[in-house]
Amino acid sequence: MSEAHEAMFWKPLADNRVECDLCRFHCRIASGQRGVCGVRENREGQLVTLVYGLCVADGADPIEKKPLYHVLPGSRSYSIATVGCNFRCLHCQNHQIAQWPKQGREPIGSYLSPEDVIQRALASDSRSIAYTYTEPTIFFEYAYDTARLAKEAGLLNLFVTNGYTTTQALTAIAPYLDAANVDLKGFNSKFYREVTGAELSEVLETLRDYRRLGIWIEVTTLLIPGHNDDEGELRELAAFIASDLGPQTPWHVTGFYPTYRMQDVSPTPLRTLQRARQIGLEAGLHYVYTGNRPDDEGMQTYCSGCGMPVIRRQGFELLGHSLSNGVCRECGVAVAGLGVDQIGPA
Repeated sequence: MSEAHEAMFWKPLADNRVECDLCRFHCRIASGQRGVCGVRENREGQLVTLVYGLCVADGADPIEKKPLYHVLPGSRSYSIATVGCNFRCLHCQNHQIAQWPKQGREPIGSYLSPEDVIQRALASDSRSIAYTYTEPTIFFEYAYDTARLAKEAGLLNLFVTNGYTTTQALTAIAPYLDAANVDLKGFNSKFYREVTGAELSEVLETLRDYRRLGIWIEVTTLLIPGHNDDEGELRELAAFIASDLGPQTPWHVTGFYPTYRMQDVSPTPLRTLQRARQIGLEAGLHYVYTGNRPDDEGMQTYCSGCGMPVIRRQGFELLGHSLSNGVCRECGVAVAGLGVDQIGPA
């Protein structure tokens, strides 16, 4: 039996059942059973998490890899994960660890305390900690305790998430959570249910929560040919970002590669990503990027005032910039984000 840690955000029900209120599935769990994530278990009427401190992946990454292009550009982010996810995406890129518990296996990993995470982050010259690779919501207690220590140590905290955290849980961690990259996997309810097992409307509400709580967000959409790349839907998605989240919200449109249970689908053509980027710009978004494909134009940050390239990248590497204290040297318009004014020498 896995080591257990008391869970947050649940309530008791009749007959030793519990309701988990951490994510928007609101699982009702009988004694001895687990929620859809496979890592939260009802033990005789008490909800516990089975992955607290059980780190399955960690290391210092370029922050651009998250991808977060408008948070401390050019810095490193110390990244951690446990096994498990509340989604069951057919195209899961980290299915070996994200879907592990759903296969009836016990959680795996090496114990790494929140204090250890902070020490490793500082030793790696990282300026932030990213809760990523799987879904940070399902290891919330571990992330929450680590985030509080990180804040004391002067590190930023970042979620890379599917956007299914409840308002209650997100509000609790908001004082410590600085930024998030949220997967908005499409703009079709049927696609969401069939490919991820989740509801689009709930993801949209979570995104609105992020904006209301003042957490910096960037949105990523992985374009899967024939599934979520319809131009009409992309226009609706871009319009939602512009109207509900704000035109300063970066949108990353990234290329799909055949994986997991969608190996019969072709990779995303570069032209599809470039067209999606154009749709985002036409919707009034200031910052739209392409990813997972070589595309020089789609990797750069352009000034929303004069259109000049102000942050230059190649892959995950920052090549240079044309900013002074976070503003364009050409026209004086600021680039939105966190710590953009702290970018290194040009």
